[in-house]
Amino acid sequence: MPEYKPSSIGDIATVLHGLNYIISTPTSLKDTVSQLFQLLEIHAGLRKGVLMLRDPITDRLYIEIAFGFTEADLHSPLFDFIQSINASIMESEEPYANTLDKERIQGLSPELKKLSLIGLPLAMGDEKIGTLSVLCKSECEPDRDGTRHLMSIISIFVAQEIKLKRLVESEKEALKQENLLLRDELKSRYNIHNMIGNSNAMHQVYESIIQVAHSNATVLIRGESGTGKELVAHAIHYNSPRASMPFIKINCGAIPESLIESELFGYEKGAFTDAQDVKLGKFEAAHGGTIFLDEVGELAPAVQVKLLRVLQEKEIERVGGLYPIKVNVRVVTATNKDLEQELIEKRFREDLYYRLNVFPIFLPALKERHADILLLAEHFLDKYTKENNKIISRISSLAIDLLSSYHWPGNVRELENCMERAVLVCKTDTIQATDLPPSLQRVDTTNTHVEGLSYQSMVENFERELIIDALKKFKGNKSKVSEYLNATQRIIGYKIQTLGINISKFKSKSL
Repeated sequence: MPEYKPSSIGDIATVLHGLNYIISTPTSLKDTVSQLFQLLEIHAGLRKGVLMLRDPITDRLYIEIAFGFTEADLHSPLFDFIQSINASIMESEEPYANTLDKERIQGLSPELKKLSLIGLPLAMGDEKIGTLSVLCKSECEPDRDGTRHLMSIISIFVAQEIKLKRLVESEKEALKQENLLLRDELKSRYNIHNMIGNSNAMHQVYESIIQVAHSNATVLIRGESGTGKELVAHAIHYNSPRASMPFIKINCGAIPESLIESELFGYEKGAFTDAQDVKLGKFEAAHGGTIFLDEVGELAPAVQVKLLRVLQEKEIERVGGLYPIKVNVRVVTATNKDLEQELIEKRFREDLYYRLNVFPIFLPALKERHADILLLAEHFLDKYTKENNKIISRISSLAIDLLSSYHWPGNVRELENCMERAVLVCKTDTIQATDLPPSLQRVDTTNTHVEGLSYQSMVENFERELIIDALKKFKGNKSKVSEYLNATQRIIGYKIQTLGINISKFKSKSL
């Protein structure tokens, strides 16, 4: 706060100028009001000041700041009197102004009797916030228009400042709670028990995650594109002691070679033409937590050298920096490349390979997880029906056959996209084969390519699928099946007979 020279009492402009400076400086409420009392001490003859705030739960006043009072003063008859006056002000919402010599206060010294007490309510709209009281020199007559006007203005400023600071604190607390909820949600989402798959290959992956999560070991996740490498990286982080710290991910193959170094390690001001300020890199942002380097096999040789230093020395150096910076980061990497072949062809450093390959986790391709295809399909069906507010309860038999017989070159990601499309185009409560992408409808499900069948055979297959699904849905009840398919019972009975459908096996089954 700038130094103010004492001026005559009632120098409102000087006080307001100082008040404006104090209010505009970001400090705590106690610091702001304490500086205000100091300002009034210099320019308005203030000797003591009290800010009391209302407890929103008990509706009682409590002392927030007692300026100029000693510990002994807080237990004196004078302070008891001030508190009683403030309680009255709070109740009546009317200001108080009087000299202490006119009040019956026991043990009051002659010096204190010369002081005047001015008390004002603090309110914003209908909300009672508290009270502001000041004891000033006797020449500061409480009934003077200038003094009362000045204190009224100050009380408005203080009430606004309290309201603003409470709003900021409330927003900070809300953000803090939201952050905690999001962390809990992420931890729950990436819990191993929420991962989809019961195949032996996936059980090995789960076991590997459990083994490595609580360590600080560097992990290398191997697998084809779309197998869920990022999901495993999240699971490792959120099941580790670092779960409450940052999880920073970066796709090394998506960033130009000229920018990847500054993205990973940051840069100093003036390091290059556009470096107008210091920038923290991903490693510094992940301090205390985990950094996930996806497609690590795409890193240029020059960056590979710097990454090797991070793994060895646990420190980074910003672009243009002079000194190393220590970082505490757990490194998890992933690649769909054959790193061993990259070593042979001298595109990947051997020493870095061994640093990254401390604990490898191999993710199987979806075609190697045949038992998980239907589980995943039903999971994505549930997910996208909810997202699109649709009611789709099942996948038809032929559609299941097509899903199971497809080779899934895009792995789980392709299956997810396939089910999202199927949900969008489906017009009934069952995913039919015709709802699947054309690439799946050409799959060989009975040792004969669908595209090689005659027109009549394809029609019969489609009719058989519709009728079988309806029979499953209504437990073999032909009346309900015919109504559902908008056909007569005679036609449905004829089709069941000509298509060779055994209706008896559906009557004992429930969907």
